[in-house]
Amino acid sequence: MEEQNPKTQLTTTTNITSTPPKSTAPSMASLDIKPRRNKYAVACAMLASMTTILIGYDIAVMSGAQIFIKEDLKVTDTQIEILAGVINLYSLLGSLAAGRTSDWIGRRYTIVLAAAIFFAGALTMGLAPDYAVLMVGRFVAGVGVGYALMIAPVYTAELSPAASRGALTSFPEVFINSGILLGYVANFALAKLPLRLGWRAMFLAGAVPPVFLGAGVLAMPESPRWLVMQGRLDDARCVLAKTSGGPDEAELHLQEIKESLGEHAKRRRGEGVWRELLVRPTPSVRRILVAALGLQFFQQASGIDSVVLYSPRVFQKAGVRSDSNSLGATVAVGFTKTAFILVATFLVDRVGRRPLLLTSAGGMVASLLALASALRIIDDRTHDHSDGHGGAAAAVAIAAVLSFVGSFSIGLGPIAWVYSSEIFPLRLRAQGVSMGSAVNRVMSGVITMSFISLYNAITISGSFFLYAGVAAVGWVFFYIFLPETRGRSLEDMEVLFGKKRVEEEEKEKEKKGGEGGVVQNKGDAYESVSQVNKC
Repeated sequence: MEEQNPKTQLTTTTNITSTPPKSTAPSMASLDIKPRRNKYAVACAMLASMTTILIGYDIAVMSGAQIFIKEDLKVTDTQIEILAGVINLYSLLGSLAAGRTSDWIGRRYTIVLAAAIFFAGALTMGLAPDYAVLMVGRFVAGVGVGYALMIAPVYTAELSPAASRGALTSFPEVFINSGILLGYVANFALAKLPLRLGWRAMFLAGAVPPVFLGAGVLAMPESPRWLVMQGRLDDARCVLAKTSGGPDEAELHLQEIKESLGEHAKRRRGEGVWRELLVRPTPSVRRILVAALGLQFFQQASGIDSVVLYSPRVFQKAGVRSDSNSLGATVAVGFTKTAFILVATFLVDRVGRRPLLLTSAGGMVASLLALASALRIIDDRTHDHSDGHGGAAAAVAIAAVLSFVGSFSIGLGPIAWVYSSEIFPLRLRAQGVSMGSAVNRVMSGVITMSFISLYNAITISGSFFLYAGVAAVGWVFFYIFLPETRGRSLEDMEVLFGKKRVEEEEKEKEKKGGEGGVVQNKGDAYESVSQVNKC
């Protein structure tokens, strides 16, 4: 086998089969490192994903703070609607900027930047003397939200082994739900403070976590795929050695990453990416784009943020009258979301993406229909001046809210981010996920900024009937356009969406092996292991 020119090593694929040589390197068992490396990948994924706690906290804390802001600042329902939902439109700027930023300064420093921006936004909101300054704080925090939503799943997907990628990439949604729970608890705990202090304390509490998260992220490694894009192969090899199952697997992953760059090396810093995504996409890239954008669209269009952000109003419509009791009921929503997202994390790499996604969407449709029907009964009894408000209907409405958020959290919530972050080719991943995040934020903004106006126009029950119809259309979309990705490497996604049979792919690899020059020789293997051990 001819020796490769070291100067062309980045763009020349090292000869290696899809499986490691049988005896050219120490086994994983003999090295006794797999458990440590798995724990290391989990720890990095958890720390990066904790940034999304800030997003969940902001969403939930606004649901309670708006009650007191309206009374303290003497603003209208329309102003509250804009204040609550506009952060999602502001986050669009962060989502779109995060793709290029992460390709420029790296995934890790982009996470630090997201935490710093959110810290500034939380301080501004907490110290705001009036509505105008509060809107400025929402803008700053929104940009930070956009950055965090895009970069956390990308970093986690690029650092995670294929066998556990689904569970690790669902961590951002786990921590969003944890943040929502913390926000609801903060609302309930701080609601007894004086009017002018209570809602400000709710926002100021959100400025504490970014300080520790930003400092912690600096201790994490950079994404190995980003390091390869920068030509830093030794650094990438060291990171892969810590997050893979062994030296052979680390070297295999490194070669796959280099191969996926291949002829697109000239685009390593984003040149031509938008053209390939939007102007002249290949059939497989077009299918990937449709799947990612459609998934993000339906995640928000089904109304989840209306339930989370306006749950106190929903519970009041269902018969929970006092502010204290309605805020207490929202804590149950937070616990339910958090519990079901943990179940999803356990199942996503065992059951697969599609089964959880279809089950989730079906459960959401049923829950929304039950919620809408119960609220319709309550409205009818109220208008007819019947005695009471229908205790059974109120119980069904509350149970339906919990069922809805549980159904969302077991599938559509986490899988939208898992799936979107893993299906784009490396050269398009940052910008592709940015586009998905942008669609997600636009739809979230549309839903949250229109909910009060919508239920005033078609009643609150009519609003949830509408969301049920959207969720049903989403189920059909998922069934048709989203193939299963469980167990596939990130570099195989174009093949999957290109409708190319896996058997044909394997035959091609075997054919290349038969033609010679594909099997890595022992000298190269021992050299790779030696380089890994230096890390």
